[in-house]
Amino acid sequence: MFCPVTAFISFPPSPGLAKPSTMESLLLLLVQLLMVGRALAQVEGCPFHCVCQNLSESLSTLCANKGLLFIPPNIDRRTVELRLADNFIQVVEPPDFLNMTGLVDLTLSRNTIDTIRPFAFGDLESLRSLHLDGNRLTHIQEEALRGMLNLQHLILNNNQLVDISVVAFDDFLMTLEDLDLSYNNLHRVPWEGIQGMLCLHTLNLDHNLIDFIMEGAFAELYKLSRLDMTSNRLYTLPPDPLFARSQVGVISPTPYTSTIVLSFGGNPLHCNCELLWLRRLVREDDMETCASPAQVAGRYFWSVPEEEFTCEPPLITRHTHKLWILEGQRATLRCRAIGDPEPVIHWVSPDDKIMSNSSRTMSFRNGTLDILVTTIRDDGAYTCIAINAAGESTATVDLKIIPLPHRGNGSITVLQQDPGSSDIATSAKTSANASEGGFEKRVEVSDVTASSALVRWVADKSAYAAWMYQIQYNCTVDDTLIYRIIPATSRHFHLKHLVPSVDYDLCVLAIFDDAATSLAATHLLGCAQFATQEAYPDCHSLHAHFLGGTLTVIVGGIIVVTLLVFTVVMMVKYKVCSSAHGSLPKVTNVYSQTNGGHPNGLLPLRTPPKERGPKHRRVRAKAAQPECRTGDRVGGAAWGPPSAPAKTKRSNSLDMGDVSSSSCYSYAKRLSFMWTKRSQSVHGMLAQCAASEGDGKRLGPFLNADELEESVV
Repeated sequence: MFCPVTAFISFPPSPGLAKPSTMESLLLLLVQLLMVGRALAQVEGCPFHCVCQNLSESLSTLCANKGLLFIPPNIDRRTVELRLADNFIQVVEPPDFLNMTGLVDLTLSRNTIDTIRPFAFGDLESLRSLHLDGNRLTHIQEEALRGMLNLQHLILNNNQLVDISVVAFDDFLMTLEDLDLSYNNLHRVPWEGIQGMLCLHTLNLDHNLIDFIMEGAFAELYKLSRLDMTSNRLYTLPPDPLFARSQVGVISPTPYTSTIVLSFGGNPLHCNCELLWLRRLVREDDMETCASPAQVAGRYFWSVPEEEFTCEPPLITRHTHKLWILEGQRATLRCRAIGDPEPVIHWVSPDDKIMSNSSRTMSFRNGTLDILVTTIRDDGAYTCIAINAAGESTATVDLKIIPLPHRGNGSITVLQQDPGSSDIATSAKTSANASEGGFEKRVEVSDVTASSALVRWVADKSAYAAWMYQIQYNCTVDDTLIYRIIPATSRHFHLKHLVPSVDYDLCVLAIFDDAATSLAATHLLGCAQFATQEAYPDCHSLHAHFLGGTLTVIVGGIIVVTLLVFTVVMMVKYKVCSSAHGSLPKVTNVYSQTNGGHPNGLLPLRTPPKERGPKHRRVRAKAAQPECRTGDRVGGAAWGPPSAPAKTKRSNSLDMGDVSSSSCYSYAKRLSFMWTKRSQSVHGMLAQCAASEGDGKRLGPFLNADELEESVV
């Protein structure tokens, strides 16, 4: 196709033979071929599934909702508008937009972008609008948005942002007009950067977790026409001229200052005197409510009278009064205050300077001041100042620094050989040698165990009036020097929590007031060395547990055996008595008590008994004689045969059975006689007890069953 044209161009005919009309037609054909080639090149530069439009001089590449996993690499670098929304792009890297200096509008909305590499938009110097909403961004680093020098619209809403670098917006602070950070998880925003966006028209910060607005953040934003701060966690709002422009009926003083639409509803506002300035503005009720204090909680902000916006001055509730600290150790001063609003606490040093954070001091919001390493210069009175909008309150904390013994600072008076107080090991050895050489031994260690020791010392007889003693000791395992401060009235101290089987070096110093310098000075009393004993805590613990368990088992066993023996004895005794009481007397022929007859013919009348013989009469006559013994045998054979039927009486027959064969004979006998005596007392009749006469046989007390008369109730 292109060959004839190429041959014609390479070997043109002579000018004399060529016709003008033919030359014009060849040039026209060449221009058409160049245009077709350019069109083919543009078609080949359009990514697969994307739509490329060439409208006048601008080229648009539309790749929205194409299921892309990454930004296509073959996008035309001359593209002016690029739409990559509704895809699955995860990472934006610098090669993706390399050399696209003419790109003006870039849309990356509703993807899954969670990472933006540094300088990913470095070549987009002409970009005016960047849409990154609906992604998964959590952080924006300081170099993620570099290179966009003319950006005007930045849309970052509906992400998961928790942090934005303070300098992330530095490249387009002077050109940005629209910033949308709504629907994220921001606790704070880069107020320093927002403060410098002089061309900003719209700022959307709604539906975040913002609880603080920097004072003066909007003071220079004269072109701001809309500020949305709804649904955050704002406790208060700082006074700002911006809010005055949001009043109803306010006329802009200059054509460059516009009125503003302000929205801050849905925040837990604390309606106290700090918001009185806002209450005095003339605004329409935007449904803002008060969350605290209790007297106005739940009420609409604009309906609360101005006199109810009150504050309470600060009150210091507790603080450190006096603190003694050894030189070089950490000192912590505490101060707590209440008030409405919450007071801010500052510390003033003894030389009337505000304490600020440094490498050696740290001041916290809760009122705590930490001096990490104390020096002699830190000694003095510190002032805690609590300040809020209603006033201030102060308290004084006295910090006393106990200096360490240093050679050459005038704190040690050498009365004997100097043991070298800067090295406790050398001090102990020198003191021990001095004691062996005849010097008085002032420090003694006794009652040494695996974890404790008793230290005794002798007071110095010199002119020093010690008002405190100091014990310094360390061990061979750890070179850390340990200090103990002892009152001046004590001459001994019990060291605890020592390490077993370790050698210790110990020194005792007296602390006194130096008359020359008016500062605390120290004087060495003496040093000593000792070694702790070995400890076997596991064995002793095991022996104690074993002994206690054994005693418990023995005592428990004795109690159980005693209970078992007692139970068995009671069971045996119960069975024996049960078998002994098995043949108790039986009561038969029980009749109801009558007057000698049976009414209604229920029982037949008995005929009177026949006249008994003289023997029987003798038995009856002897019934009153006390010859009836309880041990006599009672049975059916003891009764004489009745001679005649007796008259029916109120009677009961007691069938005693064969009581002679029972081991409980005395019990049945006593029962029988009890009933008999009762019958005798009621009826006035005496039972007859008689012994057999003549043959020597012992008869029973009754000759007939009818003669046993009892009353039955």
